[in-house]
This record gives sequence, structure tokens and C-alpha cells, in this order.
Amino acid sequence: MTGLLVIGNRQRTVAIETPQLRRLARSLLEEIPGLENYELGLHLVGAVEMARINQQFLNHSGSTDVITFDNSEPGVHATASSLHGEIFICLDDALAHARRFGTIWQSELTRYVIHGILHLRGYDDLSPELRRKMKREENRLLKGLTDRFDLSKLARSAKVPS
Repeated sequence: MTGLLVIGNRQRTVAIETPQLRRLARSLLEEIPGLENYELGLHLVGAVEMARINQQFLNHSGSTDVITFDNSEPGVHATASSLHGEIFICLDDALAHARRFGTIWQSELTRYVIHGILHLRGYDDLSPELRRKMKREENRLLKGLTDRFDLSKLARSAKVPS
């Protein structure tokens, strides 16, 4: 498998251990049956930037947790051996949802990465039935990653001066 994974961190809400996020995302991509190559941009942003993107591209007001842009050829994403896209993730929303759902923000961040990749693979959440199907797959993949990775290590620890 060949791939390009670019991670951009433009938020200041939490300190991210980007090498750990890269390992986690690559592991997830390698699990996708039939995927031979990918070009994926993960953009970690704050609420203000996410609200701007949401308004500009989707004509929706306010921030949201994740927005995915599929850069594949039209009609290709669901069965193709390649994946091309960008995922914008709002860490402010991840923190708020973690508090609301009684989990850690690192788990929410991981869920958003999974959610975006599933969209790029053709999953949709516009109807209740499709949303349930997508959520089941999200939960399955999150469990697998949680079994292999200590998600708490997505938080960069403070350096202690020696």
C-alpha cells in the first residue's frame, strides 16, 4: 500500500501528539479491504475556523465536529482501491462531546477520523438507517483501534525541564 497522509494542526485547544495520530490513522487506513493507495489530509482546527468552513462550503451556521471533502473522481469512492480527501476536525467540539458523552477527547478525535474516512469510503449518515449502519462500523473500528492503541497518548505531555 502506498499513501500520503498530511496532518495540519491549526488549533490551540489541546496539545496533540501528531506522530501518534499519524500511526493511528495509518493503521486504520491499512485495515480497509482493497485499499491500495491514499492521499489524505487531516486538518485539526478550532471552532472559529470550523464555523467559517461550515458556512463557506456547506452554508451551515456554527461549528461542527467533522467535515469531509472527497477529492476522488465523481462516483469512484465507494468501490475504488484509492482514497483521496480531506478531513477537518474541530477539537473544541471534540472536548464538548467528550464531556457530554462521558469519554475522553482523544476517543472523540479518533471517532472523527474514522467518521471522515468512512465518508470517503462511501458511507452516508443522511437517513436514520444509513446513520445506524455508519455508527455500527464506526464503533467496530473504534474498538479495534482502542484495543491496539492507548488513545490517551494522543495528548502531548508537558515537557519537564531537567
